[in-house]
Amino acid sequence: MAGPDDILPKEILIVGGGLNGPALALGLAQAGFSVTVIDALPLETHEAPEFDGRAYALALASTRLLRNIGVWQAVAEHAQPMLEIKVSDGHAGQGGGHFGLHFDHAEIEEGPMGHMLEDRFLRRAFLDAMAAEPRITHRAGDTVVAQSTDATGIHLTLASGEVLSGRLAIGCDGRTSGTAARAGIKRTAWGYGQTALVCAIAHEKPHHGIAHQFFMPPGPLAILPLPGNRSSIVWSETAETARAFMSLSDADFLAALRPRFGDFLGAIGLEGRRFSYPLGLSLAQSFIAERIALVGDAAHGLHPIAGQGLNAGLRDVAALAQVVTEAAHRGEDIGAADVLGRYQQWRRFDTASLAFATDMSNRLFSNDNPILRAGRDLGMGMINALPRLRRGFIREAAGLTGDLPDLMR
Repeated sequence: MAGPDDILPKEILIVGGGLNGPALALGLAQAGFSVTVIDALPLETHEAPEFDGRAYALALASTRLLRNIGVWQAVAEHAQPMLEIKVSDGHAGQGGGHFGLHFDHAEIEEGPMGHMLEDRFLRRAFLDAMAAEPRITHRAGDTVVAQSTDATGIHLTLASGEVLSGRLAIGCDGRTSGTAARAGIKRTAWGYGQTALVCAIAHEKPHHGIAHQFFMPPGPLAILPLPGNRSSIVWSETAETARAFMSLSDADFLAALRPRFGDFLGAIGLEGRRFSYPLGLSLAQSFIAERIALVGDAAHGLHPIAGQGLNAGLRDVAALAQVVTEAAHRGEDIGAADVLGRYQQWRRFDTASLAFATDMSNRLFSNDNPILRAGRDLGMGMINALPRLRRGFIREAAGLTGDLPDLMR
């Protein structure tokens, strides 16, 4: 069987240098492809070493991918294992102390369900890994302004005036994907009237690797463990309330957070900056076009209620890398419609199901209807009481269900 070095180099153009783009570039380069990453952000932005409050919940399957592309080894010491997940349903003022659902990693054999990792470490590791890979060219600080296809491949015109050509272009450029728009791919999208407030908190007591999801009528509050006595906060509020909270001083912001956070971790203080972004669902009506594939938020932007946005994108990465590599081994045109159709068939149902689940969960839990509250509390109690069902949810949270691509095995 041919090895990676036996695959003829075929230029692949990746638009977007966030997280999915570099992960895909590394996976493809290690399979023997020549890859160019067009990244709108300058290197200095990616390389900022200070903690700014951003972090990611990486499912076990995602950490496997990072290990297989040579990135996890550089960040593992900075990652916090998530050993338990506790879910509660209540109101502001009750805090996160009343648990309705409990997942423990000890119920599966593979280890922690996932890890929390700060943005600054993951981005730096991606930059270093791409710089060390001779098959990757990283074009930072440039953007695509036009694209076209012909019999020879796909051609991207950059803002700098240069034209890059390849056999395949991959849009990793977010919910407002220019790659998708230029290809005529339409989107189905709606907003939730909610805004996520994101920050990091230092607290007095240890978190013991426990992640909390506290459902309140305006939206969920996630408290996710970071190394040391710190946690990442993703706090969903109505858009109007969120705007008011973001305008507060740090002290007043903490005063608004405390009754929602509760006192189970002791005194709390703000670390790093605060961020906010509107919440909505955004699904591309097709994940592919002529010599184009979409990955991550460019294909599907989800509500953060289950923390699966980046994990779903990394599963796209692993699936597309496998489809393209297998096609190259068979001597197929990697940008052909039937090849890209295999990627879409693999990922579209899974992401549509995940989008539906997150959408319905948010609608079910982000309200104070007493009938719905009784029903969801009963449902959480049933899951807790049935070990096989609970284990299934744990494996789902770890990203271990469904048709896993090779990079996630």
